[in-house]
Amino acid sequence: MDYKLKTVGVLPQLEMGSLDGKSVHEFMDESHFSPEVDAKKFHPTHTAEIGSCSGGLQTSRNIMFTLRNVVCENIKKVVFSSKLNLLMPFGPLAILAAKLTGHRGWVFILSLLGITPLAERLGYATEQLAFYTGPTVGGLLNATFGNATELIISIYALKRGLIRVVQQSLLGSVLSNMLLVLGCAFFCGGLVFHKKDQHFDKGTAAVSSGLLLMAVMGLLFPAVLHYTNTEAHPGKSEMALSRFSSCIMLVAYAAYLFFQLKGQKNQYVPLNEEGSQSEEALDDDEAPEISKWESIIWLLIMTAWISVLSEYLVDAIEGASLAWNIPIAFISVILLPIVGNAAEHASAIMFAMKDKLDISLGVAIGSSTQISMFGIPFCVVVGWIMRQPMDLNFHLFETATLFITVLVVAFLLQEGTSNYFKGLMLILCYLIVAASFFVHVDSSEDDGQLET
Repeated sequence: MDYKLKTVGVLPQLEMGSLDGKSVHEFMDESHFSPEVDAKKFHPTHTAEIGSCSGGLQTSRNIMFTLRNVVCENIKKVVFSSKLNLLMPFGPLAILAAKLTGHRGWVFILSLLGITPLAERLGYATEQLAFYTGPTVGGLLNATFGNATELIISIYALKRGLIRVVQQSLLGSVLSNMLLVLGCAFFCGGLVFHKKDQHFDKGTAAVSSGLLLMAVMGLLFPAVLHYTNTEAHPGKSEMALSRFSSCIMLVAYAAYLFFQLKGQKNQYVPLNEEGSQSEEALDDDEAPEISKWESIIWLLIMTAWISVLSEYLVDAIEGASLAWNIPIAFISVILLPIVGNAAEHASAIMFAMKDKLDISLGVAIGSSTQISMFGIPFCVVVGWIMRQPMDLNFHLFETATLFITVLVVAFLLQEGTSNYFKGLMLILCYLIVAASFFVHVDSSEDDGQLET
């Protein structure tokens, strides 16, 4: 009833005249039934909000599309750019073989093949990161991440109590870098530049040789103390000397790093034929293929996957030795380091073929120095923490092999030049070492090892 009265009362007033010259019907059409007026009157920002939402959706789609393209491009560059990556499927196959068959021989072979491309890609990611850090830090990064595979394998073996496997694999890594990696770098670089001798910094080589001789000293005295039966406290003096020497070696390596980074910033800059450093040699057409953070992410991914496969590899070493009738000493000293040094091998050869021999020397000899002065004493300290009897007594045969190898390399480096013949000599020396360990029977092969 009230509604009718209000309607009757309003209509006569509207009919008496127009509102701003408009009829009643026009007024009602514009005020009540026009969507434009309704939108302006009640929702002044509605159109802007719709535009903002659609713009936000479009921006999100663009970000996702760009991110997908970046990821696909990275996978294409890192995973599918090397023919060696065809071996990557062997990693998952090793895990399947371990779960389904339990055949240690096949698990070992598949793990070994699966780790090989990962170690090489680890070196690739390190090289990309080195573009953003400069030659000195880049050489250190190549040596550090190049040795990550050996250190990961050593820690897993140490955890299982395989003391001799740890000692021999670390020793094999030093021998492989000094003889095989450096020899291949000298040989390939000498073939490319066969009309001249390649030059490198003699001072840097002398410092590295001195550190290697210091490492030999650290390994020699515990072995001599053991085999001469001259321990003041039988069963304790050898271990105490090993731990003390390891701490000293770690301090020496820390001082060496400080010396490299602060005092010798240009030691990885290639030398010209006159023996002076040439900055122009580094300013070539090379450019990084991936960004700094992408390199770091790939380093973390590769390291994690290597850690997974290393556990299966270590667990299968003893079974593989029995299944394939191969001495554990040969597996530890020769096979494991060849796989672990894939990154250094590729990097050293690549730089030598570009006449950047100082960088090749930094990768090969720097890696040997890092393993002998950091990796070995680090494993002694880790074994101390794990309560594993890891010491520096590598036995006479292994210690003598290392001593002779360091002397041979030091003599070849003293001139500051290289050619393909010097590289061939180092490679042939490595073949002699490999044959020696193939026929070598470790007298205490089962000491500190678990039963299979």
